[in-house]
Amino acid sequence: MKNALSECTDEQLVQMYADGNIPAFDVLLSRYKRKVFSYIMLSVKDYDLANDIFQDTFIKAITTIRNRKYSEMGKFSAWIVRIAHNLVVDQYRRSSAENNVPGEVEDELGHTVFDTLPVYDRNVEDIMLENQVLQDVRQLVELLPESQRTVLLMRFYQNLSFKEIAEMQGVSINTALGRMRYALMNLRRMAEENNVSFA
Repeated sequence: MKNALSECTDEQLVQMYADGNIPAFDVLLSRYKRKVFSYIMLSVKDYDLANDIFQDTFIKAITTIRNRKYSEMGKFSAWIVRIAHNLVVDQYRRSSAENNVPGEVEDELGHTVFDTLPVYDRNVEDIMLENQVLQDVRQLVELLPESQRTVLLMRFYQNLSFKEIAEMQGVSINTALGRMRYALMNLRRMAEENNVSFA
């Protein structure tokens, strides 16, 4: 049964789940759990919080489909990540409201994708130098406006196309491209001002 389900399109699986076929949603979950979780993790940089938001994302998806309110024909992937994105934004707003204290910028940086990059067998000096560069780049990325930072992370660390990014963000492709262009320009400017080399 699972094998047959794996041949179905996302939309077929959604319809089957809405009609009471529970394993159909398991297939959807297995298709998108890595993509959704990595997006959330890149955004919140906290494993436990990412896990909570991940669970909430799929609970919201389940509820919407069961209530037959799903209407994103042909765009399940973008729809599920958009739910995650909205929950991340909600969490960010709550967190900002609770912790809006001057001088806490350093604490807000937390862990990012740079912390999980594999370290290969190199000498200690190379590793220390690379870690310093990554730390500098991480701080610069965190200083970008949220819209630019999100597009940059989705493009470079999730390998999403600009079409996918635009759909997930609910904006035009030109807007997504513009945000990426400004993100790169801002990174270059900040790198020059702070003497950070990407080489």
